Amino acid sequence: MSHAPVASNTPKMPKDFHIFGSGISFSISPTIHNAGFRHYNLPYKYDIRESTTIDQVSNLIEEEKFGGGSVTMPHKLHVHKFCTEQTDIARLIGAINTLIVKGSGTERKIIGENTDWSGLHSIITAYAAKTNQQPKAGLVIGAGGASRAALYAMHRSGIERIYIVNRTLAVAEKVKADYQSIFQIDVVDNLKELPCLPDVIIGTVPADTTTEEQFSAIFGTRGLCIDMAYKPRHTPLLTAAQRHQEWRTVTGLEVLLAQAYDQFRLWTGLEPPVEKMEEAVFVHERETEKTRAGML
Repeated sequence: MSHAPVASNTPKMPKDFHIFGSGISFSISPTIHNAGFRHYNLPYKYDIRESTTIDQVSNLIEEEKFGGGSVTMPHKLHVHKFCTEQTDIARLIGAINTLIVKGSGTERKIIGENTDWSGLHSIITAYAAKTNQQPKAGLVIGAGGASRAALYAMHRSGIERIYIVNRTLAVAEKVKADYQSIFQIDVVDNLKELPCLPDVIIGTVPADTTTEEQFSAIFGTRGLCIDMAYKPRHTPLLTAAQRHQEWRTVTGLEVLLAQAYDQFRLWTGLEPPVEKMEEAVFVHERETEKTRAGML
């Protein structure tokens, strides 16, 4: 019988964890990870370090106390220059969202990893297990950095027919070409020309660039709809999916949590206290709503 890892009795050295990005002042990642650190009584703290370029915060990565980091846009594509190495998957996807520290002193390494794909993969495989149905066709909306993780997650989940639709076809074609040696992606001109209705849909574009009407004809009998955007919480894509009773919807917040669980494992070697992390987010959201209501 296997047991979840537990915190070692060996005293831990204080470590600093950060999220790097631009426009992230309201990130809830500190709420998620600090709840996990508190659960295991780890002397770690996680905070927001906002900057326009990754170079502006490179000194934090080089500090001995640096324990690891989350990386969001626009730094996912540039942080590799401060990594000792990248995992094969991070290199394939072309984006790093997680920095892992191994060793110390002259043996210290900064490893670039991607947990965006693995968080999505866990959501898709959990859905397949719960419904006892293997999804056969998947659709990714958008062709930016997040789409690359979504496409790879679909491939690793065993989805055989994978479609991508994007406003600029040339960008989608580039993504297809980058993956063609690993798996096949079909570029679709627009949502009305899908060869078949998908079982899994992942939206990767900002919610404010879409309308509910755009997505009215892409839903079959049942399936899984994920939106990686989490502002607003209920996006036009998810609202359209919720009109279909047999469709399960997953918000961007749930995606954020799923990838954060993988980050926590990589940083600590411990199982994330999922309930504690979710509860911390719930309390944070409730307090934010109270503050917002008080301002009106």
